[in-house]
Amino acid sequence: MVADASWAPFQDALAALERLSSDELEQLYVGKLCDREAPHEVRLPSRPATGPLARRLVLAALENWDLHQHLEVGELLTSELVANALRHAAGRTIGLHVARKPGWVRVEVRDSSRALPCMILAEPLPVNERGRGLQVVDDLADRWGADLLPRGKGVWFELKVRDRAV
Repeated sequence: MVADASWAPFQDALAALERLSSDELEQLYVGKLCDREAPHEVRLPSRPATGPLARRLVLAALENWDLHQHLEVGELLTSELVANALRHAAGRTIGLHVARKPGWVRVEVRDSSRALPCMILAEPLPVNERGRGLQVVDDLADRWGADLLPRGKGVWFELKVRDRAV
């Protein structure tokens, strides 16, 4: 099969993204995710170091928006969604989107799989240490869900936030 020439720029950009270190990606993306007026999705390579990077990016956005009371839960829930995307989707990248809207903050992880997540009732520890991620999300998020996208899916959680009167 001959590669379509229209894919060459995409492949070059993907290869360049994969060559960047986690520190370089963090410097590149932190400002984009913290932009409350025009939030962006950032693409992260599917590799083990992406979990800690995604957590740092979400923490930076929450801190930038003075949502310090949500740092711990935001970090934990981001970790669960990213771990699921890395474990279950076969794509070379995942997307991370953080948005602040009145009364809510939303974190979404997008991947190339169209298989929607489902909660599994896992056996108690120590028999099975996996399978609890979505249960944690369900327990700690104010709401969460998954949406089919034109190319894959997005799994998201939302946390209620108190808007301060200015």
